[in-house]
Amino acid sequence: MNRTGKRVLLASPRGFCAGVVRAIQAVEKALEQYGAPVYVRHEIVHNTYVVKALETKGAVLVEDTSQVPEGSIVLFSAHGVAPTVHEEAAARNLTTIDATCPLVTKVHKEAVRYAREGYDILLIGHEGHEEVIGTLGEAPDRITLVDGPGDAENVEVRDPDKVVWLSQTTLSVDETMQTVDALKTKFPHLLSPPGDDICYATQNRQLAVKQMGAEADLVIVVGSRNSSNSQRLVEVARQAGAQEAYLVDTAEEIDAAWLDDVTAVGVTSGASVPEVLVEQVLDRLAAQGYQDVVLLNVADENQHFALPRELREKQHAPVPAGPEPA
Repeated sequence: MNRTGKRVLLASPRGFCAGVVRAIQAVEKALEQYGAPVYVRHEIVHNTYVVKALETKGAVLVEDTSQVPEGSIVLFSAHGVAPTVHEEAAARNLTTIDATCPLVTKVHKEAVRYAREGYDILLIGHEGHEEVIGTLGEAPDRITLVDGPGDAENVEVRDPDKVVWLSQTTLSVDETMQTVDALKTKFPHLLSPPGDDICYATQNRQLAVKQMGAEADLVIVVGSRNSSNSQRLVEVARQAGAQEAYLVDTAEEIDAAWLDDVTAVGVTSGASVPEVLVEQVLDRLAAQGYQDVVLLNVADENQHFALPRELREKQHAPVPAGPEPA
């Protein structure tokens, strides 16, 4: 293998995590059991290609539960929802299927437990992200959002001796720990959660990109703009030493000018990205002379999450779906 010429450094692991696989399978299984349409509150996962593919099968994307016809089927996305959303669904007599990633559910349960025990909870995360909105809703009078190290100084709590931090699951590991350090400076008795809130897939993909960024001139991250974990991979690549890093939804977004004077191109993908999109990027790069692909493997992932309980327990005769959606 000629490593002096143009080459691609391909990250492993990359792409789908167990929570995303579970969420997509939940939509497909619901369509199989109930027939179309099946309503999905917000994007089931943050990837344009995946969402469009599910829409062609009969999934209908809505922004709010009020848009779902009474008595219909509605899935909650992998990012989780607040308890009030479940209440709204019940009031509309909706059949709900909760596709929240189990690792997000873990954070929700931690929030409920610490709130019940009288702690102030400092939630490290990005304001407006769906996962953060859902977690905040578990204990709104007890949780304060901290959006990065710069927010730490302004945080106020009831009792500095009874405060705990939690985090969004898709953050930059390094930035999160910087935020924790800043909070601990202000609150020396700050309690940490019993286990990592940042999910295994986020951490593994960032670890691979750190190794890649140290060797690549340019890093291409495949992922949608609204994908938090994909955005973080771009940031990690730049911090790791890559001269530049770009986020692309598809291979068509790659600008040939990016490749000027570039020998090594790193390629990875966010946790909600199907492998077909990575393959298209590799094909495009190969056409530009980057045919030597070197795999950078930093971890093996064997996680698997069972389908939502509602789909495992429900023995429902499928409703005739009618004609395929246009």
